[in-house]
Amino acid sequence: MKKIHVGFLLSYDYENLKKAIPPVYKDADAIFIAEDLEYRTWSGEKFEVSPSFYDWLHKFDTEKKIQIYKDDFYIPELSAIENDTRERTMLSEKMGIGNWLVQVDADEYFIDFKGFVKTLRKYDGFLKKPEKTPVQIAGFLINMYKYTEDGLLYVDNPTKVLLATNYPKYTFARQNRKRIIYTDTLLMHECISRSESDLMTKLTNWGHSKDFDIEEYVAKWRSVNKENYKEMQDFFYLQPEGWKTLDFIESKNMDEIKKKLNAKPELHPSSFFLFKKNIGQFFKHLFK
Repeated sequence: MKKIHVGFLLSYDYENLKKAIPPVYKDADAIFIAEDLEYRTWSGEKFEVSPSFYDWLHKFDTEKKIQIYKDDFYIPELSAIENDTRERTMLSEKMGIGNWLVQVDADEYFIDFKGFVKTLRKYDGFLKKPEKTPVQIAGFLINMYKYTEDGLLYVDNPTKVLLATNYPKYTFARQNRKRIIYTDTLLMHECISRSESDLMTKLTNWGHSKDFDIEEYVAKWRSVNKENYKEMQDFFYLQPEGWKTLDFIESKNMDEIKKKLNAKPELHPSSFFLFKKNIGQFFKHLFK
């Protein structure tokens, strides 16, 4: 108990796990990968996984920390987002209540997981009776928008992401509507910075597939480039103004991108911001 357990979901973008797992491997006590028995997405579409991925996983797992959790994660009567929530709940329950249950999507890459673990350990008291004191630990995503020939366009305003909980009673994806503790934790989110075919696969199979006009969104994404991005705005797929503006970094190497972005103070939440958010959450949930 009181271990750091990290969970991933295996789906059509499984190759991204080769970038998502390494940053957490050393400091995680155990890693779980949820895999549907019939390789179906939340929308019921079938996908295939190359045997070479399992070869990589076996070779990479030198400390035998990784286990694959196979189950039936697709219920036809449920919507994509309901299947999303259900699978995340089942995965966290498999990881074991009494531990810190960290869930990371395949396209989310920690910049400093060791620092995040150090922060989590400050709140180990919440693991004693998790059902009495459920909390969520949040960080911030730097959303990667699009690769160009010589660099990366990214959203210049990081967005909140729920990363860990002590009690996984999710109500919507990773949310459980309980107290949130905000931390200065940054992750790269390779959200839509992928090939057009891979982007279409993602948008048509994830939990938000019915929430916006996919063709219209991809048409705009296709038109944005290094020369015109400053003249455009509103890039988010659900509420466009959520990603108001973009910025550019001249590199396509992930390690170099992480270092450069982590060095930008404007991308980190200020101490005052974190204090304000956390004190607000404390009093909001004080008598609940």
